[in-house]
Amino acid sequence: MEDRLGALPFAAMSAAQQVAAQAVIDGPRGALYGPFVPLIRSPELMTAAQRMGEYLRYRSAIGTRLTELAILVTARQWSQQVEWAIHEPIAREYGISDAMIAAIAQRQRPLAMAPDEALVYDFCIQLHQQQRVDDATYAAVLAAFGEHGVVDLMGINGYYTFLAMVMNAAQTAVPPSPAMPLP
Repeated sequence: MEDRLGALPFAAMSAAQQVAAQAVIDGPRGALYGPFVPLIRSPELMTAAQRMGEYLRYRSAIGTRLTELAILVTARQWSQQVEWAIHEPIAREYGISDAMIAAIAQRQRPLAMAPDEALVYDFCIQLHQQQRVDDATYAAVLAAFGEHGVVDLMGINGYYTFLAMVMNAAQTAVPPSPAMPLP
């Protein structure tokens, strides 16, 4: 599959693209990669997306471990290989088990999850597959994480869905990764 919107050399970017790219490079990501490669074609959109993503990925109210779990569920729902390649090793580093990762990759509900992981998993699956969250799951997630956590969890699902759509349409090249590709 050919990468439709591959990397642009920094010198070939417009001034607005260079400013947007430099903000990503200077931030916690440290480089322009993944979804930011196609998004640089729209520097204002990329800047807005980058700021939202920086908050959701690094400072969400549900914490990094559960954020990474939600990202994996989203990547699997969209068969998004770039998100999976980037976030599978990070999720593992933050304590998401090999068994959970393998089950998610196979589109199966993991058998052994901590209570907070089960809440996040169920919320994400319902939101992606049913386009809603049932009352019992919503109430449980609300009780566990509060309104701030619920909104951030919705945001994580929406943000990584947006990125998946961009990269699936752009056919963004998958970076080298220790993660096994999604089946």
